[in-house]
Amino acid sequence: MTIPARLVSALPDPRRLDPRRLGRHLLGLVLLAACVFSSPLAEASRLKEIASVQGVRSNQLIGYGLVVGLDGTGDQTTQAPFTVQSLTAMLSQLGVQIPPGVTPQLRNAAAVMLTAQLPPFAQPGQTIDITVSSMGNAKSLRGGTLLLTPLRGADGQVYGMAQGSVVVGGAGASAGGSSVQVNHLSAGRIPNGATVERAVPSGALTSETVRLELKQTDFTTARRVVDAVNAHFGSGRAVAVDGRTIQIQMPESPENRVAFVGELEQLEVELPLAMAKVIVNARTGSVVLNQNVTLEECAVAHGNLSVAITSTPLVSQPAPFSQGSTVVAEQADITIRQDGGNLMHLKRAARLTEVVTAMNSLGANAQDLIAILQAMRAATCLKAELEII
Repeated sequence: MTIPARLVSALPDPRRLDPRRLGRHLLGLVLLAACVFSSPLAEASRLKEIASVQGVRSNQLIGYGLVVGLDGTGDQTTQAPFTVQSLTAMLSQLGVQIPPGVTPQLRNAAAVMLTAQLPPFAQPGQTIDITVSSMGNAKSLRGGTLLLTPLRGADGQVYGMAQGSVVVGGAGASAGGSSVQVNHLSAGRIPNGATVERAVPSGALTSETVRLELKQTDFTTARRVVDAVNAHFGSGRAVAVDGRTIQIQMPESPENRVAFVGELEQLEVELPLAMAKVIVNARTGSVVLNQNVTLEECAVAHGNLSVAITSTPLVSQPAPFSQGSTVVAEQADITIRQDGGNLMHLKRAARLTEVVTAMNSLGANAQDLIAILQAMRAATCLKAELEII
């Protein structure tokens, strides 16, 4: 790391200084460098990256439909009867009546569920992407075509209509009892496969105030956002409602509100240092530490305990002409082994690299490291919040 140019330019020329004053200037330079190098640099982010406008969000859509045109990889009638029922109901709406008692044997059709995200301020006529997922026992949706399907919201109203060719990012083949498959074949996407039919009303820009919601609750960040907004737009323009919500006064003219929010999103805010946190995934054994994790001086001893059970089959043969039978028994051998754990001294670590070096010196695997971190957190040696997911 180098000293910023503005600090170097502000220093006097040593050649012009009196020798008695040179020592005092050198001492001041050392103290200044210590402050620059020891104090953490603040991180600046745009407001749109740390907050969102309240009420401006996407809405989930769902639908049930049929995919046809499959190459014999559709649903089996005996195990997915709802596919036949759906196809029969659709054909009846088109004027085609299936004779009573006749059950179509379909292999080229599959029942699917559709999911989509309706973006905020979407207007009728716009197109959105949809995801198609098989809900029966279809082997593949590759090459299929989705028939016209309505997409409904949580209120049961139709907000879009979907139709198109399904794009599946995989392939598979089988012959002679052997099969090979690349990626997932029972789900795919239709780019721009749905047309918006109804807009979702939003009052985010119609009121006199707008509320920003921080992505993470933090009172310090909320205060700094308020300071940045008031410094840019004028005092009293913003006020923090709580540690997550900031209320901002909108312009009186509705024509200027979109430009105001756009300018608001580009404001840079100095973020405080993130909370020291250790994330542990107990299922996969993954451990992630952020840069603010520190370690106090402590001693750690960890020993491994292993139990091994070995089963050996024993066969007992009867004596000749004894009319006995052969008996098979098992002999179990149980071994318990406990490795000695040396007491290791860990020095105080104030930087992430030092913490990683201290953890690696223990020589523990991922699962053992999780147990050690929990014990160190309980002993207040680990200065971080431990979160297990």
